Amino acid sequence: MERVIAAIYTGQGLAERLQPLFKEELGDCRIVSILDDSLIGEVIRSGGVTPGVTRRLVQYYRHAEDLGADLIFNTCSSVGETADWARPMFRTPIVKIDDAMAREAAGQYNRIGVVATLPTTLAPTRQLLIREAERQQRTDVQVVDALAQGAYQALTSGRPEEHDRLILEAALSAAGTVDVLVLAQGSMARMEDRLRAETGLPVLSSPRFGVRALKEELAKLRAAGCQETTEKIG
Repeated sequence: MERVIAAIYTGQGLAERLQPLFKEELGDCRIVSILDDSLIGEVIRSGGVTPGVTRRLVQYYRHAEDLGADLIFNTCSSVGETADWARPMFRTPIVKIDDAMAREAAGQYNRIGVVATLPTTLAPTRQLLIREAERQQRTDVQVVDALAQGAYQALTSGRPEEHDRLILEAALSAAGTVDVLVLAQGSMARMEDRLRAETGLPVLSSPRFGVRALKEELAKLRAAGCQETTEKIG
């Protein structure tokens, strides 16, 4: 049976980055994309998630469940806490793009540098890493902020070279004091190899971690389905 994954996007750009990973890791699945780029605009203008953003996101999760999605993929780190809050409301599992990356970072490194182009993504990512460290009972984990001020605006204004330069400067500013760099937004994954080469540090970005988390969750669903069939036969 073909499995369906509904990917919820709050902005432009990330879908292109994820499509090759979907094909590579989840080639036997059908991907349904739901995109509303007014969401990230409202988050940026308001400095955080508003009740209106929360309401629309929950509606999109509901649409995904209604269309028969086996999994819902929340692709935006800025609204990750909303996804956590909404999970108990749905039968369909919600997989966040950055959860697996946070588990890796908090489990393997003591000083984590978070590089972001938006304050509204930096803060939720920092909190996610702190919560994950607490869950793993790692009391020695510290999170260092590295905000690439103006980089997001440069990208959306058609100045990708400036966007990349500002991210590199932010990463270099933190590189001497951290063990790893975490890219707070999936759209920043394009810089992963360059940052690794320029800083000499491990660099983690969420797209591949998130897609592999989807693959693991699908394996659990398939195993549960097989067990249910076996029990019915028995």
